[in-house]
Amino acid sequence: MKLTLELPDEIEERLRAGWSDLPRQALEALAVEAYRSEILSASEVQKMLGLTSRWETDAFLKKAQAYLHYSAEDLARDLETLRTVGLR
Repeated sequence: MKLTLELPDEIEERLRAGWSDLPRQALEALAVEAYRSEILSASEVQKMLGLTSRWETDAFLKKAQAYLHYSAEDLARDLETLRTVGLR
């Protein structure tokens, strides 16, 4: 899919002055917001941005301050699963 953004010329100029690759910055911002909104998973972000590994994806999301959605309830459930299978 191709996405086109309409920006006033003066705003485009300021954005390009701040970011050498404006289309990439826009794509990354979209990926981060979709991840934060739980629309995309980390693996979908990786695919969308053409990142080569889970580690690279995790580093990208960490830099963007888009952290894993993992609650205390998730931790409790995972700990119970580990106890059930005999791991601690």
